[in-house]
Amino acid sequence: MFSKSYELLPQRDSSAPRTPGLFVDSDSFTQPRYHKGLSFDYIPNVSENDFTDTSQGWLSWICNLVVIFLVYICTFITFPITGWFVLKMVPNYQRIVVFRLGRICPPKGPGIVLVLPLIDQWQRVDLRTRAFNIPPCQVITRDGGVLSVGADIQFRIWNPVMSVVSVQDLNASTRMTAQNALTHSLGKKTVREIQTERVKLGEYLGMDINEMTKPWGLEVDRVELTLGSLLKAPEEGPSGPLIMPPSVPGLEGLTGPIQQLAMHFLSHSNSQPQQEDSITFTDELSSVPQAVVATPNSVEELLGSVKLVLSETLVCQVGACFQFDISLRDGQHRSYYLDLSQGSGAVGAGSLCREPDVTLSMSDSDLVAMLQGQLRPFAAYASGRLKVQGDIKTAMKLEELINLLKK
Repeated sequence: MFSKSYELLPQRDSSAPRTPGLFVDSDSFTQPRYHKGLSFDYIPNVSENDFTDTSQGWLSWICNLVVIFLVYICTFITFPITGWFVLKMVPNYQRIVVFRLGRICPPKGPGIVLVLPLIDQWQRVDLRTRAFNIPPCQVITRDGGVLSVGADIQFRIWNPVMSVVSVQDLNASTRMTAQNALTHSLGKKTVREIQTERVKLGEYLGMDINEMTKPWGLEVDRVELTLGSLLKAPEEGPSGPLIMPPSVPGLEGLTGPIQQLAMHFLSHSNSQPQQEDSITFTDELSSVPQAVVATPNSVEELLGSVKLVLSETLVCQVGACFQFDISLRDGQHRSYYLDLSQGSGAVGAGSLCREPDVTLSMSDSDLVAMLQGQLRPFAAYASGRLKVQGDIKTAMKLEELINLLKK
């Protein structure tokens, strides 16, 4: 990845085996890319704990020894006073990086560390695991879809010296590198691959980020992708349109084919039509019973049935307000509201005076089938017939209302 525009820093341990990630060009692991004098040749090979500075001449070396010796003498003579300034307490999860007369020294700590005055400049480095999140950004996939994807990343510093001398702002550089790798890598995948192989793509993305941040003394421990909404559906292929249901909570850890199979059976098991409530009238002169189905066939008739079952008990069980954006068969759109957040509840046509907790978008026939119990809300959401804006768990509380209507 970035094989043409990104040059690896020559501080990597060339003897260690290098494993390419999913999106890293394999040719970059065989071609030599280290050029003398282009990067950190003035820094000792700290990756191998070798802090010998070969660029220092013998005259400079003698002058450094004289200055350091004089500072040691002055420090010990005035020790009761200078002890408050030269002794530093370093906890076990930190290290101190010291620049003595401008040249790097081995990291110090943990415990009590002696820092010489006037000639030492030092900086604390925290070795504990830290985390940051990449805000959702738009990713154009390989099949022409636009998907909102973010990431949660955990990282730690494995080499405190390299984290100080190799990069000026470690946090900002890591964020920028991770965001560029996220958009560039996921752009080579389809919408279906991103949604069904989220865990695997996060592992590969962590490998790619490590390839670029390891010369900085930083290692990424975990990358977890967070999928947002599908902003643009993928283009139709030669085999027809791609029907991609939204990500279902609880199935993220499964691989692609297994997740699709689980969603298939789950959708079919939840979308089994239930028997409609019926009233049977028996004729005294005839022994053959006649079944009369008393079910509403329009949204307006359903609103009248919903008003009959509204109660304070139902409001306590649900405690939310819903907005329905219904698309009719003739192409028109109508809005209905269901307020189950206060009092005995309310239902009607139009929009709420306040912001709804959940907005549901579906067709009028699907709404009638769902309130009649023929279509379960979870099955409609998993199959893509129901679009939810808001909390999914709150939207699934409509099951309480559907159970009352069935009775």
